[in-house]
Amino acid sequence: MAENGVLTGVIMIEDPLREDAAKTVEMLHKAGFDKIVMMTGDSDRIAKVVSKKVGVDEYFSEVLPEDKAAFINEEHEKGRKVIMIGDGINDSPALSASDAGIVISSGAAIAREIADITIAGEDLGNLLVLRELSEKLMERIHSNYRSILTFNSFLILMGALGIFPATTTAVLHNSSTILIGLHSMTDLIDKSVAATPYASA
Repeated sequence: MAENGVLTGVIMIEDPLREDAAKTVEMLHKAGFDKIVMMTGDSDRIAKVVSKKVGVDEYFSEVLPEDKAAFINEEHEKGRKVIMIGDGINDSPALSASDAGIVISSGAAIAREIADITIAGEDLGNLLVLRELSEKLMERIHSNYRSILTFNSFLILMGALGIFPATTTAVLHNSSTILIGLHSMTDLIDKSVAATPYASA
């Protein structure tokens, strides 16, 4: 601000760094993510400082929405799977191009519509809970598949050999289906662990 050509005041605007950002990046590395990239429309000076504070592997500054999507397509050509995390309108093309688009619930409406996953709350640590949930879910799917295939094969064999009558195989088959279904309704991870994601990572 100036008055009669003389500087009288300076207005400074700060976009503070999330307190949990650095810890989240550290935990994501430990969880198996080998390349974490920050892409921002901010100047290179700001991006460089922030990237060092949070510990990302690579950063890009002054990028446009199409640049983010182009980067993801380039990573796909290298055979990589890409997860995009964003919250703004400018992130929409990249969220759409990624293998899994994640947006925080307070993000722009169009970003929430395009994203595959919306995280409730503002805690970035929820990304770690999401990672653990996805791993546990896939483990359960594979476990259920193996159990169903093994047990049903056993029942077919017993029925074919005449060891089990049809009624017995039917009862056992339906009982196993109910038991597996009930097991699938149990929590994938401990609720207390989900409440403190950094402790579990």
